[in-house]
Amino acid sequence: MALDTTETLPLPTPRLNGPLSVEGALMARRSVREFGTDAVALNEVAQLLWAAQGISDSHHLGLRTAPSAGALYPLEVVLLAGAVSGLAPGVYRYLPHSHALRPVADGDRRASLAKAALGQAWIAEAACALVLAAVYRRTTSKYGERGERYVHMEVGHVGQNVYLQARALGLGTTMVGAFRDQEVHTVLRLETDEAPLAILPIGRLR
Repeated sequence: MALDTTETLPLPTPRLNGPLSVEGALMARRSVREFGTDAVALNEVAQLLWAAQGISDSHHLGLRTAPSAGALYPLEVVLLAGAVSGLAPGVYRYLPHSHALRPVADGDRRASLAKAALGQAWIAEAACALVLAAVYRRTTSKYGERGERYVHMEVGHVGQNVYLQARALGLGTTMVGAFRDQEVHTVLRLETDEAPLAILPIGRLR
């Protein structure tokens, strides 16, 4: 059955505390390129999405879990789901303000993403992947050319959030920057003004 791209899918509420401290997550953080075969749970994916760009203060400009120059939030987070319990394989866009997903395209596209990432086959073995894409004009409209640097700094903030949250959940990830932009753009059906900057494959630790 094709995904209904006109609906939004509410996500489980993110937890605000857990068994692993920030210090513990920092000590345990590693770049992981080998994954177990078990699926990840929808509540785990929801937690990772919240860590990446979730709302942390809805009463003050909708501030998010990662800092952004001028609170302009140029990044979009796209989920490519392959083996997520309770979620059909496909491409989804994260909606921070409603903590929900909007379906974009159906089907398991992990192999296509791996091919676009210069044939890094291990990406297809991850249960899912978060892809960070930038709309540069959101930041450069205020900061000019230097705004591009601020966008790249923000990708680093988000990436570290995902690393630490993944470790706290007993999952693994790494940040991938080697890929053919246009192919990733096509696989994920990104908007014209969205530039893919990083892929974070996520899966169970072996």
